[in-house]
Amino acid sequence: MINSDTLLNRFLTYIKIDSQSNPNNENTPSTEKQWTIAHLLKEELERIGLQDVSIDDKAYIMATLPSNVDHEVPTVGFVSHFDTSPDFNASSIKPQIHENYDGGDIILNAEKNIILSPDYFEDLKLYKGQTLITTDGTTLLSADDKAGITEIIMAMEYLVDHPEIRHGKLRVGFTPDEEIGRGAHHFDVEKFGAAYAYTMDGSQIGELEYENFNAASATLKFKGISVHPGYAKGKMVNSMYLAQKFIDVLPKEEVPEQTEGYEGFFHLCKMNGTIELTELNYIIRDHDKTKFEARKELFEGVVAKMNKTHGEEVVELEIHDQYYNMKEKVEPIKYIVDIAEQAMKELNITPVLKPIRGGTDGAQLSYKGLPCPNIFAGGHNFHGKFEYVPLESMVKASEVIVKIAELTARR
Repeated sequence: MINSDTLLNRFLTYIKIDSQSNPNNENTPSTEKQWTIAHLLKEELERIGLQDVSIDDKAYIMATLPSNVDHEVPTVGFVSHFDTSPDFNASSIKPQIHENYDGGDIILNAEKNIILSPDYFEDLKLYKGQTLITTDGTTLLSADDKAGITEIIMAMEYLVDHPEIRHGKLRVGFTPDEEIGRGAHHFDVEKFGAAYAYTMDGSQIGELEYENFNAASATLKFKGISVHPGYAKGKMVNSMYLAQKFIDVLPKEEVPEQTEGYEGFFHLCKMNGTIELTELNYIIRDHDKTKFEARKELFEGVVAKMNKTHGEEVVELEIHDQYYNMKEKVEPIKYIVDIAEQAMKELNITPVLKPIRGGTDGAQLSYKGLPCPNIFAGGHNFHGKFEYVPLESMVKASEVIVKIAELTARR
């Protein structure tokens, strides 16, 4: 149904444009280079025949495919982000195409001995015989989420070219800065005008998600006193040791590398320290709202105890909630998940319903009034040099979008 050659060429065009976001810039978009792909996408949407194509002063893109049925159908949206993660090099991407993958090791870069192996990345075994798109081992691939962007545009183009497929009004939304947690911050839900939407931002084929972490960030500053080490007895306070005491109190097993499924965690993302001042940056995650609040309270309790023991305000703590579990907003209208599940089954895709161990634009959009489950875009090993995406998964994702539009009109 969806032309795989056209899809591949479109995807390769998008990923070669560096659109990395920057968490240290408060502007939206956070990098000027995101405008390059934003303008290209606007032109693409206009070229394929969508209407009401707009791009605002913060690079949010919206477009409409009008209904072609004469009965009332809910307006459905499809959303993806065009920024790329700042976690790894995203410039000068040189994709490699591996047709009829044999199920073994893939040499990404012989010179640097970088190998993508199913012995370590077991999901590769799912795609034997398929066409894989990988990096050359020096960059990420940007399938997160340019695969989603590609799939939405391919699906819209297909529906424009095949008016015999009946559908209601469809809305498309592309956002900047999702990778730094701001993708939904300036998304105008009222202007978008959809009853609900789907983010195309999941991983392996079949993924369908409507539960995600409750999320917070925490910054801790430990204050010490620097004294010449030769005369430090009873006077020096080493802030790095204070930080170590805090770290040691937290449960050792509740970290990302030892948790899965619904298990929450504390993740130390960054630390900088001198004798005078040490700063720790954490993210706090849990699917359960009560446990999430308890995790934040644990931080507050440990800090209060340390300040009582070591002196008032020796530790400063700032906690900011980032997003919440979309389940609360999606469950009351869970039929939107059922439609996506039915679409996959009709396309001979086995639905994989599981919680997101992270967040998407959909989490924040759900709390802004746009319930927004997440559907697979096909990529694996995001944010690093081992990122890859099967071409067949992207084709199927596009077909799922078309089928959702069709089923929604039929219902």
